[in-house]
Amino acid sequence: VQLQAFGGGLVQAGGSLMLSCVNSGGIFSVNAMAWYRQTPGNERELVARIDNSGRVNYASFVKGRFTISRDNAKNTIFLAMDSLNFEDTGVYYCNGEKRKLPGEYWGQGTQVTVSS
Repeated sequence: VQLQAFGGGLVQAGGSLMLSCVNSGGIFSVNAMAWYRQTPGNERELVARIDNSGRVNYASFVKGRFTISRDNAKNTIFLAMDSLNFEDTGVYYCNGEKRKLPGEYWGQGTQVTVSS
């Protein structure tokens, strides 16, 4: 399993970005996929998670601004981010929860920079 994230970049405050992550092992090779982020000076934190049944959960700071979704046929998850603010600046990582063993897969991270 390899996770490859795309879509980061520079955006003005109030703008939008769409992140995507492709799971080379197939989207059902993991129990669930998620987006994490690491903002400057902080530890990595969960942003949003979607399981194989399509159930989603979000961090409280998302506040309805982000939407996680998946395309099973493309083995891809997405994170649509709207109303971005400066505090959303950071590296966003794609994550997959292993099925048979404890542990996780991580993608390489993609930088999101929001200019104020």
